[in-house]
Amino acid sequence: MGYALLVIGPAGSGKFTYCLSLYQHCQATQRTIHIVNLDPAAENFDYPIAMDIRELISLDDVMEELGLGPNGGLLFCMEHLEENLDAWLDEELEHYMEDDYLVFDCPGQIELFSHVPVLKNFVGHLQRRNFNVCAVYLLDSQFVTDVTKFISGCMASLSAMVQLELPHVNILSKMDLVTRKRDIEDFLNPEPQTLLAELNQRMGPQFQKLNKTLIELVDQYSMVSFVPLDLRKESSIQYVLSQIDNCIQFGEDADVRIRDFDEDEEQDD
Repeated sequence: MGYALLVIGPAGSGKFTYCLSLYQHCQATQRTIHIVNLDPAAENFDYPIAMDIRELISLDDVMEELGLGPNGGLLFCMEHLEENLDAWLDEELEHYMEDDYLVFDCPGQIELFSHVPVLKNFVGHLQRRNFNVCAVYLLDSQFVTDVTKFISGCMASLSAMVQLELPHVNILSKMDLVTRKRDIEDFLNPEPQTLLAELNQRMGPQFQKLNKTLIELVDQYSMVSFVPLDLRKESSIQYVLSQIDNCIQFGEDADVRIRDFDEDEEQDD
């Protein structure tokens, strides 16, 4: 059984920095992970890439040859990836052992994980290859400054969760850049009724029924739970990684290590 982690989230949410910090942390703790680039528009990396979609197709080439814009070109690239899963991806996966841990750094276009089925089909292919897959959704903590923006972020995350149908870990990234952390802490595990009251205060009375429905939806899917990530603290990175490992069931099939004691040692004790 292999393990796969999809790193998703809006553009600018810190996915690249998260992958770099995760790689550095695992390297320091002598844990092996392999980072895969699924962004055909990516350029430079500060960590080794195990697989690179640009070896299959490049966004610049697509835009030049087909005359597409950045968004249309990226969708074309991802659809091309979907058409070549049996060829390109399977060939690349042959280089890795059954218990390897792959981290897929995905593009930031929200359509890929909320509207079109490209990533969903990609996940299904990994699962058929006997991979346990988990999604990590990054949301910029500087975006969560009031209840309306928080609900917007929750709905985007919920859309990705429903589309991908995966175990899901929500992360508030860039906590090291937040000056007033108390404002963010209020949204880590908020009470639904408190959120509803604040929404009704900020919006007109004609939106009260909509506000109630949104809060009930978010509460029903248990999406009002985010894990803060401060990349300056190793403990924060380790805690996030432990949450992911729990979702992905990493290490649960490992053999239990038993230490043998000599009789002389037991008598001395």
